[in-house]
Amino acid sequence: KATMEVEANDDGVLGKILVADGTQGVKVNEPIAELQDSGAAGTEEPEAPTHDGTAAPADAPAPAQAPHDNGNNQRAEAPRPPAPAVIDGDGQESGRIAVSPLARRMAKQAGIDLSGMKGSGPGGRIVKQDVETATRPGGAASDGKDTPPPAPKSAPAVLAPHSLVPHTPMRRTIAERLTAAKRTVPHFYVSADVELDALLTLRADLNARSPAEGAGGFKLSVNDMLIKAAALALRRVPAVNAAWTDEGIARFEDIDISVAVSVPDGLITPIIRGADQKGLAAVSREMKELASRARAGKLRPEEFQGGGFSISNMGMYGVTEFAAIINPPQAAILAIAAAVQRPVVREGALAIATVCTCTLSVDHRAVDGALGAEWLAAFRAIVEDPLSLML
Repeated sequence: KATMEVEANDDGVLGKILVADGTQGVKVNEPIAELQDSGAAGTEEPEAPTHDGTAAPADAPAPAQAPHDNGNNQRAEAPRPPAPAVIDGDGQESGRIAVSPLARRMAKQAGIDLSGMKGSGPGGRIVKQDVETATRPGGAASDGKDTPPPAPKSAPAVLAPHSLVPHTPMRRTIAERLTAAKRTVPHFYVSADVELDALLTLRADLNARSPAEGAGGFKLSVNDMLIKAAALALRRVPAVNAAWTDEGIARFEDIDISVAVSVPDGLITPIIRGADQKGLAAVSREMKELASRARAGKLRPEEFQGGGFSISNMGMYGVTEFAAIINPPQAAILAIAAAVQRPVVREGALAIATVCTCTLSVDHRAVDGALGAEWLAAFRAIVEDPLSLML
């Protein structure tokens, strides 16, 4: 349904046409012509006229009136007659310049004027090697005209004075995994403002009930409660607890939450396994233990490898909103921003609420937009009615 020009990648001479002009029903990938090296010019005439705009070599055999002459004696007996016009690489008569499509493109990119360049190809045709020679010190041979120098190339970027910090194995791993995630995983994002006042009240009440001493003591953080809320939301919307594979979508049976922890060399994601089955105090104690050993570099592989869903919380830095990169092969990660006081409307009246913006990054291959929005709505409902965390 379209007609387009196809350029040869290499310089050469059209040696043989295999499919005549106007032939119908030519199969895809079927050869239509043979391209010979420039040195083979004149050894064989094409079987049909060319239509690709390639210049005929000036040292071609005798004209059509002598079809039985092999051309070798013809070249020995008579000098090359100058052609009144040549066909350039774009298929147009220039009367002056014969140039291959590749050489023309290279010259344009390098800012080289071809009008004064002498070609080394058949019939003085300018080929790739001529342009490459012109871009090197000394330039290309010319026919007496002054060839303008190539346009100066921009100098490579120069770094300001700096010290170089060698990459650690962890830094390289982070770079490779997250670069691959951004390149190969089609991210989409859904955000919601979540009110935390009821959750903060419950947290203060529960912490006040904690034993002052003994093994049963605990101190819940907002993050501990949000981990549990995310786990319960996955229980309500289990299709988000998934991963994309080439064979199908893997639906995880357990709800294991990976939590991003900053460490000196980067970050690591220790896992709260079965988070939906654990109480708030158990989640809090386990998270503190894992984070402490993560910063000390003492996590066992099974404590940070795996997981079905990730959480990244940067609220402690005052970040008001951000989107996180998915942690493959998981299908989603929740980014939690800072809790700030904002004006809200309740029952037609203006009020002040403590609100944080939560953004869910989702792998669109495994989870559709409506499903991601459904999960975020479930998470918001749990956080804003935090007594459900106790069930």
